[in-house]
Amino acid sequence: MNKIPLTKTGADQMREELKKLKNEDRPRIIASIAEARAHGDLKENAEYHAAREEQGFTEARIKDFEGKLSNAQIIDITQIPPTGKVIFGTTVLLSDEDTGEELTYQIVGEDEADIKANRISVGSPIARALIGKMEGDIAIVKTPGGDRELEIIEVRHI
Repeated sequence: MNKIPLTKTGADQMREELKKLKNEDRPRIIASIAEARAHGDLKENAEYHAAREEQGFTEARIKDFEGKLSNAQIIDITQIPPTGKVIFGTTVLLSDEDTGEELTYQIVGEDEADIKANRISVGSPIARALIGKMEGDIAIVKTPGGDRELEIIEVRHI
């Protein structure tokens, strides 16, 4: 199986979520199922069916997280010497050549991506255009609205 790139922060967050699922959510759901079972007829017991559905969802997430963590390639960007080159994990300050707007993105793994937090997936069009470029370079991002030119102002290892 291919290695899944994760930042150290992303891997830590995934481990915390996994711990919560195993130590808090799983026991709570098991108790809910036992309580619903005690109410009798399971065919028409909505609480029982809801708890079983939640159990299936939780177990699937546990299995997914365990699989991803076991195949993770964890990259701690703070341990890599800064070169000004855009690589996985770096935070990039950009300037849109057309609008002058400044943008900041951290390039992270697919499971860590959150555009509201300015974390973009390494497989996104913007990240693909940036990877391998240096500070001062212009990255051309192909968008449905046409090509977009982004100048790389700064590459941070944070």
